[in-house]
Amino acid sequence: MKSTTCLAAFGLLLCVAQANAELTASSPSGFVSEHDITIAAPPQRVFDALTAEVGRWWNPAHSYSGQAASFTLDARAGGCFCERWSGGSVRHMTVVFVEPGRTLRLAGGLGPLQSMAVTGSMTFTFEGDGAATRLHYRYAVGGWTPDGLTALAQPVDQVQLGQLLRLKHYVETGSPTADATAPD
Repeated sequence: MKSTTCLAAFGLLLCVAQANAELTASSPSGFVSEHDITIAAPPQRVFDALTAEVGRWWNPAHSYSGQAASFTLDARAGGCFCERWSGGSVRHMTVVFVEPGRTLRLAGGLGPLQSMAVTGSMTFTFEGDGAATRLHYRYAVGGWTPDGLTALAQPVDQVQLGQLLRLKHYVETGSPTADATAPD
């Protein structure tokens, strides 16, 4: 991603405020973002959409390639949450724990965090009966950067909430956005 595109995309992070974004902890050395979302589908379906279908619902505005289809998530320990395009590739995070339909954990820093001396642990927990899933999301980020992490906490949290809502909408309707014909 060119630096101007990167800055524009990061600026977009600041504009996606969601009322139910929740930072459960924040300091100059780290933050924790947590969300609970109910999705009208069984846990295994939500897990499969999160992993095997990430390229269908990911917001391409938060990518290097500009294409959601460039994303893959190999749901096995050591697997890659990667983005590949004709001009390059990036490992966004690494899968460190998997119980299909129950738990998925990834390690790494997304977006602007990747170039800093920080790391994160992102956990998805799937609970539910056959009709609905309570998806619990937790991203704990810690490390060091000259300006601290406090200013990044809210934008990262809001972008991740936006991605979770796209996943929910995709699972429930087949489209990640309210209008399937609208650009992402």
